[in-house]
Amino acid sequence: MADKEAQIFATEASPSDSSSAEAGLGDVTPHGDTQNDLADMQRLGKKQDTIVASLAEMESMAPTSGGQYHWVSEFAPEKYQKICSYAAGWMSTLGWLASVSSSVFVLTTLVQAIIQVYNVTFEFPAWQYTLIMLAFLVITIGFNTWGAKALPMLETISLYGHLLGFLVTMIVVLVMAPKNSAKQVFTEVVNSSGWKNTGASVLIAQVQVLYCNLGSDSAVHISEEVEDASINIPRAMWWSYILNVVMGLAMLITILFCIGDLDAASNTGAPYLILFQNTGSNAVALVLLVILLILLFAGNITALATTSREVWAFSRDKGFPYSSWISKMNHKRQVPDNSVYLTSVIAGLLCLINFASSFAFEVIVSLTLLALLSTYMISVGCILHYRWQGKALPYARWSLGRWGILINAFAFLYSGFAIVFCCLPEGLPIKLGNANWAPAVWVGVIVAAVVVYWVHGKKKYTAPVCFVEGRRGEKGLQGVE
Repeated sequence: MADKEAQIFATEASPSDSSSAEAGLGDVTPHGDTQNDLADMQRLGKKQDTIVASLAEMESMAPTSGGQYHWVSEFAPEKYQKICSYAAGWMSTLGWLASVSSSVFVLTTLVQAIIQVYNVTFEFPAWQYTLIMLAFLVITIGFNTWGAKALPMLETISLYGHLLGFLVTMIVVLVMAPKNSAKQVFTEVVNSSGWKNTGASVLIAQVQVLYCNLGSDSAVHISEEVEDASINIPRAMWWSYILNVVMGLAMLITILFCIGDLDAASNTGAPYLILFQNTGSNAVALVLLVILLILLFAGNITALATTSREVWAFSRDKGFPYSSWISKMNHKRQVPDNSVYLTSVIAGLLCLINFASSFAFEVIVSLTLLALLSTYMISVGCILHYRWQGKALPYARWSLGRWGILINAFAFLYSGFAIVFCCLPEGLPIKLGNANWAPAVWVGVIVAAVVVYWVHGKKKYTAPVCFVEGRRGEKGLQGVE
């Protein structure tokens, strides 16, 4: 893969972008409008960047598909290397698995919104909703197996498609939709979350904004397929994050100016449909929805690639039962077929839960944010501890230099801060339907991981640090069939 193509492939591997801001619009509006939303986006841009920078530096030190669990293995205190990296591996895997399932759910919601352009009351019954989710998943499998050779080209097209789609959507909406006043957008605050303290509402709302910008580590998990990954992946992580924050902020301002009445938008299942229909043309709304659908589907292809590579890498280190089968590589296509299929089957099983209860499905996929944030906190915490002890770090071509310890410390503290607010309910009063079940699912996964570690991992799992040159010991070289 050429150097320029490698950078584009890695850059597009990040699913966070302005499209996510539009698709996630329904989640952020209950916490308030205008000043709250803008403050959340600006605040996040100043804090999450330390997390991205910390991850990018670790990727430059150790460019591996394992990502967080590998870095934890290298930088954790020797006594805790194995169990901490095992926990990070489980959390990262299950967080990305939930992300794949939630992404096909969003795609199906978009299909429903497209139909609602001309049939306002239309809704898929649960069985149709679930079947469409599974259909999207099956198509995604094809791109990640038989069509894997075309992935770099597809991702390059997708990158430019995202930029073009962003410009088309923003320009069309700004030109055609009636506008709210600048005073409404930049000064008025609407807090409909039930939290009496607007500050608390803003802090809880940042969780939804964080979700739209999450996923910088996605590029990490394809690093073994990217040329010169120790510099191309960190660059891609950093600049894609900066680009996405700028684009997301621009799209958010556009939304706030053009969405019209907030109460009307927040009472619908797809506020972006209201935004697009405010152009006054159903045809235009239909085209913009199709553009959004295509862009998010491209992101879904990347999400499956990311998850399957992470599963493959963790299995290579015997992190799961039946790891030898999961980690087998299709050498003709240079794709871990078994990992792709297993990842898709598990994501499909999660989708089937939606058939019985959409509420139960949403509870399970809510694991994504907490799981990934916890892996960021563990890995950044380990390298912070390593730095604090004054140990010599591996060489990094993308380095934080003398600012490393301060950036790592801020990233660690902010990850913990965000995790706390991920555990709070979005609105008051708390009922069964609006309770935040993510912490319960998170704890359940931790318990399951502990059980599997004692039954399987303690004997079988090999922490990746055992294969690092100079610290290899008697383990030899890491490899797969």
